[in-house]
Amino acid sequence: MISTYISYQRIAANLDRSLSMTAAERPVQLETEYYRSNIGEVRSIDDFLADTRLFRYAMTAFGLEDMAHAKGMIRKVLEEGVEDKKSFANRLNDPRFKEFAQVFNFARDGEATTQTNAARQGVVDRYVRQTMEVTAGEENEGVRLALYFQRSAPEVTSAYSLLADPALWQVVKTIYGFPDEMANADIDKQAAAIEKRLDVADLQDPEKLSKLLQRFTAMWDVTQETTYSPILALFEPARSPSVGLDLVMTLQNLKYGGR
Repeated sequence: MISTYISYQRIAANLDRSLSMTAAERPVQLETEYYRSNIGEVRSIDDFLADTRLFRYAMTAFGLEDMAHAKGMIRKVLEEGVEDKKSFANRLNDPRFKEFAQVFNFARDGEATTQTNAARQGVVDRYVRQTMEVTAGEENEGVRLALYFQRSAPEVTSAYSLLADPALWQVVKTIYGFPDEMANADIDKQAAAIEKRLDVADLQDPEKLSKLLQRFTAMWDVTQETTYSPILALFEPARSPSVGLDLVMTLQNLKYGGR
């Protein structure tokens, strides 16, 4: 099997091409055409929730497709918006709901909500990217995690944000070999442990982010089975956290033609 690093680089190094190929896939085209044709007709939260196909497209764009059935919850997210710090979206641990409410901000913008570029092309771009990541994850969950980290990590402002996002935390945990038992510690102690190893500001530096992802993809192959597990494998303990990155990269280079 091709290493996680090589698989990730094949996509990341040609990201525009990878996204174009995903957008051109017939199922993606059909759903996108439907969304483009109908989103402008949505004038209210009721309209939005009533069109299940359109609503599911929007939810998928934010990685929330598994919650598309929970329309009552999403209604509350949209009705309360994000302006109030105590709003439902702001109180949820998952930042995707806040992002969703920011784009579909019916609470603030009313009927004009779906006329914005963010709610139109922005959602389409998110859908294509999300679909590309999911497809990559069907072959190798580590590649999906790396692509997600590449996209989302630059927006992170604190160690707490990393801990709040299971996928981001999985990447950080793999990079630094943090044990699963760390989840039992006080949240402030967990954040302090991350800050001791990682300067969160480095996530906004493309070069430093690239190095972190190189380390992650190398360590992922070491800490996972040869046959990659589905997403539930994220909760399995790492098996070889003590293997050094230098050794991993040396073995990779030997295996895939490096010198």
